[in-house]
This record gives sequence, C-alpha cells and structure tokens, in this order.
Amino acid sequence: MRDVPKIPDSTKNSLHLRLVQRARTRWPELADVRMRYRAGLAYVDGVLADGEVLPLCRLRYLSSATVWGFAIYRASHDDYEDNYLPSGSPTGSAEEALDCACGLYLNDPNAWTDPRRFNGEHH
Repeated sequence: MRDVPKIPDSTKNSLHLRLVQRARTRWPELADVRMRYRAGLAYVDGVLADGEVLPLCRLRYLSSATVWGFAIYRASHDDYEDNYLPSGSPTGSAEEALDCACGLYLNDPNAWTDPRRFNGEHH
C-alpha cells in the first residue's frame, strides 16, 4: 500500500459529523455511524438498532476533506477492496461512499443511481 497522508483531527471530526447527518437523512435503518482510523484511512461502520455492527467501507484520505478514495467492505472475504462509486469514479464525497455501501448492505439499489449519469446529458 502506498503512503497516505495522516488525517487531521479536524477532518476526522467533520467527516464523522457529515456521515452521521447523511445516515440520519438517508439511512434510517442505521442507529449510528462509527469510525475507526489508521494512518490515512477511515473505516466506516454502520450500527443497526439491535446493536449489530456492519463494516461498510474504507475511505482513503487524499489531502482533502471533500474528496476521498473509496473501498467497499467485502463480507465474503472480510476485507476492503478499492472500488468505483456509482459516478464511475474511484474517488468522491464521503456521503457518496456511505450511500454506495449502504445500498449494498441495506439492500437499496436506488442508492447507486447517480443522477449525473441518468439526466439525459452526455458527460
């Protein structure tokens, strides 16, 4: 794995707040969002109402609080694999990453519909 810059504490705090807010508005099945950090990586877990913890994704810090690298948690392998967001990009907002992972683990494929790809415009 290549070296990744360390996530500043202020970015950790804002990241967690943004993901909790997104979960409250889009993912009512989640009672909480938990974060774990290792070097320049942020691991995102969802907590269900019954206390079950679902590993969801890993975000790679790219020296910006708004754009993150994305890796999905693979339950079948108990690991994280770099992947693409519904936009077709391997990087995006933390909220996009949360939506993508929750779409998989909370069984809501509507989360993968990126309006930028389906608005009739060519990109």
